[in-house]
Amino acid sequence: MGNSPVANMKPIVVVISGPSGVGKDVMIERMIESGRLGFHFTVTTTTRDPRPGEKDGVNHHFVTVDDFVNLIAADDLLEWAQVYGNYYGVPKQQVRDALNAGTHVIIRVDVQGAKRLSEIIPEALLIFITPPSLDVLEKHLKNRGVDSEEEMVKRLAAANEEISQESLFDFTVINVEGQLDQTVNSVVAIIQSESQRIPPRNVII
Repeated sequence: MGNSPVANMKPIVVVISGPSGVGKDVMIERMIESGRLGFHFTVTTTTRDPRPGEKDGVNHHFVTVDDFVNLIAADDLLEWAQVYGNYYGVPKQQVRDALNAGTHVIIRVDVQGAKRLSEIIPEALLIFITPPSLDVLEKHLKNRGVDSEEEMVKRLAAANEEISQESLFDFTVINVEGQLDQTVNSVVAIIQSESQRIPPRNVII
């Protein structure tokens, strides 16, 4: 069946979120590396400049501000936001095409984006990735090279606020240190189970 999921699974939209530094990107990269069939990982459109090693159409679709404004005006974005002066958005057609091809759509956004998507797509599956503790999260942020103590305090305060909104999500998965594959397997198991739910999640884009 090529890249399609098992026949009795209905393709769904999966929104993955969690505080900065919890390991969402690494988890999704591991899912991609594992070559699992039946998943489409959305490529967001952004106005920020590519970072070293990033490729257009792979890491992001890099566009000008004018182009992005035109996408908003044409209602071509499922969800969009301005973060640190740059625009980020999820193209609607990309999501539609993936669902029509019978694949689950994985969208990685911040907690505010997850809230918006839950309103736009009420039948989306929302999964929250959380750290075992704020101490572990602080360690991850330090390893990522957060510049200053002030910035660290801000990020941890934001993480605490985001974790307090965990109840907005359908499922929570703890990303335990050194157990990335277990985290990935837990997320995949939730997606597979929910895609076979009766009644099904009727996703309309």
